[in-house]
Formats: sequence, structure tokens, C-alpha cells
Amino acid sequence: MKFSLFIHMERLNADQNHKELYDEFIALCEIADRGGMHAIWTGEHHAMDFTIAPNPFVTIADLARRTKNVRLATGTVIAPFWHPIKLAGEAAMTDIIAEGRLEVGIARGAYSFEYERLVPGLDAWGAGQRMRELVPAVKGIWNGDYAHDGEFWQFPATTSAPKPLQTPHPPLWVAARDPSSHEFAVGNGCNVQVTPLWNGDAEIGSLMERFTAACDGNPQVPRPKIMLLLHTYVGESEADIDQAARELSVYYNYFFAWFKNERPVTQGLIERLGEAEIAANENLSPQVMRRNLAVGTAAEVIGRLKDYEKLGYDEYSFWIDSGMSFERKRASLERFIADVMPAFR
Repeated sequence: MKFSLFIHMERLNADQNHKELYDEFIALCEIADRGGMHAIWTGEHHAMDFTIAPNPFVTIADLARRTKNVRLATGTVIAPFWHPIKLAGEAAMTDIIAEGRLEVGIARGAYSFEYERLVPGLDAWGAGQRMRELVPAVKGIWNGDYAHDGEFWQFPATTSAPKPLQTPHPPLWVAARDPSSHEFAVGNGCNVQVTPLWNGDAEIGSLMERFTAACDGNPQVPRPKIMLLLHTYVGESEADIDQAARELSVYYNYFFAWFKNERPVTQGLIERLGEAEIAANENLSPQVMRRNLAVGTAAEVIGRLKDYEKLGYDEYSFWIDSGMSFERKRASLERFIADVMPAFR
């Protein structure tokens, strides 16, 4: 099982400086590269300081000059916000800049806050339909002289300019959850990204079952890869681990506040949640975080990840976005590299 870092800038209050946050983002990515991680994943989000990532290709182009070995991946671009020709061309240019280290993850998106600003009236179903049309179109454009007459896009014969460095194209990944999205990904020759969020081992097992069923249903397609994305914290003491569980509890409360899209947002920051609001959400308590996420000592995290390796996951992505300080993120990542990864070599 390979290991990667899933990371974005995240701004929690008005006192934080965007340039300093980017410098911290880069520092964590450089640690991942030096530490021998397989890939860095960074995605796309708009107008949300909770997750700052307006264009992953810009960020990856910068990372390509700052890193040496790590794969550089979009985790993920949001399908309904892209025209197939633009996505094919920008990804191909980025693959050249990254000297063939690019991987392209695509998703339908999750936040109605973004949908209503970039594609008013869009919902999750419509976004998913656009993704299903986008993926084969991008592959066709990379192949060249591809014409498209679909529900959402129509254009005459078109070839990506430039072509990607990798042949036939950079690896494609699709974020999947329900059985139909697994079926779509596997049937189109794409690798699969899954995240159980905070739902724990039962969901992790179920996601693998959905992937396996999709593979069994498409025997003509070589088995793609599957990556598990999960919040991770490697602590140095029980007190440190307890603090991480509390911080992740707060993080997921804000995650769902953004997802619900009901609270006021000012200058990119959502209205603060009160302590009573957070405490009332027992499904996202620190105890749940400690039980369901890869949060614990190095030995505990190794044991959990060994179980995921046995299930068949090809890649495990350390989700570091958490609302924690840069210093705490760095310390946990360094412990993961030094104390957890060697158990899998």
C-alpha cells in the first residue's frame, strides 16, 4: 500500500494571512516529498476560506518546481465547473510542467455554496451527470480529433494542445461513493478515490465491496487502483491524541455547516459555531473521531492501516486538513513518515 498526502490551505479566522498559509502548505508538501510519500493530492474549491484551492493546476505547477519525486494529483477538479477542452488542455500543460508526474482526480463536487455561485440551479444529480459526460470527452480530446455532441457540451473535432507528456494520458481517478459511481469509474478505466469521512471501518469495508462489485461487473477492464482518503493524526501522548480528536470534532462540525449552506458567510469565513452547538452534535464527538479515524499512537495507526491494506486498498491518503496549527500538522506528518510508513516497506 502506497501513502500520499491530501492537503489544502485552510483559513479559520480573519487574523490568518493567505500568504503565510500558502507557505505552510508548501512546507508540508516538501516534507511529504522528502519523506518518500507517493503523491500529493490537492483539489478545487471556490470562495470558501475553509478550503482554499481555486485551481489545483496552478498549485501543482508550483509544486512541480519545489518537489523531486512525489506524484502531483488533483484531488479533485469539480466536473461541472470545467469545459472538456479547457480541462484537457490545462491538465496536459501541467503534465508537461510536472515532467509526467500528474494524476487527474475528478468529482461532481459537494457544496451547494459553490454550485449556486458558479452554476446556479445545479444540484448533485446534475453535477454527477456532467461528470459522466466530461470524463470520456477529456479522454477523447487527449486522443485527438474528437468531436462531441452531448447534453451539456457540443463541439467539432478537437485535439488537446498540448498533448500530455504521459501516454496515453495521465492516470484518471473518479471520486466514488454509491455503486453506480463505482460502476462508472471502473467501466471507463478510471481509478477510484473513496472517503468514508468520519463513518469508520464499516463504511470503509462497504466502499471496498462496492468497488469489488464494479470490478467483477467489468471483467474486460483491467482492475484499476483504489485509494482510501481518511483523516489521520499520529500523536506523541494520550493528551496529544485527545486534543487531536477534539480538533477533528470541531473540523467536521464546520465541514457540515458549510455543506448545509445555511449560515451566513462574510469575507469567505462562515459564521462561528458556538461551543453548545458543537457539543450537541454527538455524531461528531471527539469520542467518535478517536474511534472512527486513524487517530492514535503510531502502533495504533499501523494496526488500522494494516487492516485497510488487507481489504485491498492500493493507496492510503493522509488527510491533513483539520483546523490544527501548522506545528501540530507538521509534527503528526513527520511521525507518520518516520514511525508508520516503515512498517509497510
